[in-house]
Amino acid sequence: MKALRASVVLGVVVAIDLATKLLAASMLPPNGMPQSIVGDALKFALVYNPGAAFGLYLGDYSRWIFMALTVGALIILWRLYQQTLESQRARTFAIALVAAGAIGNLLDRVRSDLGVVDFLDVGVGMHRWPTFNVADMAVSGGAFLLAWVLWGEEHHESAHEPLPTAVSADVADLPRPQS
Repeated sequence: MKALRASVVLGVVVAIDLATKLLAASMLPPNGMPQSIVGDALKFALVYNPGAAFGLYLGDYSRWIFMALTVGALIILWRLYQQTLESQRARTFAIALVAAGAIGNLLDRVRSDLGVVDFLDVGVGMHRWPTFNVADMAVSGGAFLLAWVLWGEEHHESAHEPLPTAVSADVADLPRPQS
């Protein structure tokens, strides 16, 4: 059941991410000119990000570096998933979200040297969040949830650890007070 839940989340998020990126790339002007959707708060603006989150760019090899880092992250997520119990649904969901977002952006890097397709532009006036996509939301939301779940597990385990026990001594072996 754990595998089914994770597969559904993974498949749905990757499908939505790919579909929205294809729509953005085919319907939005290629110059990043914002199209107002909800006033100034939400705009669509097609941009290609050859770097990583928040425009982190490592030069000409960014594409390959971020592909390798993503594969490494997916391996770590796979190992974490394997350690996840059937009953740990929130943990499974969080891992699947992060993995789906990572896969969505990895597919962009593999498909094109232009970079990851970003198109969601939120903010007020000149105060804008960096443009992002569905995969970015999945990674961010999943990472936050995963951190919260892991913190809760750690907090729960430390609260239920047995107290250290003192070495017991036979009462007869204790020194007797001198009178």
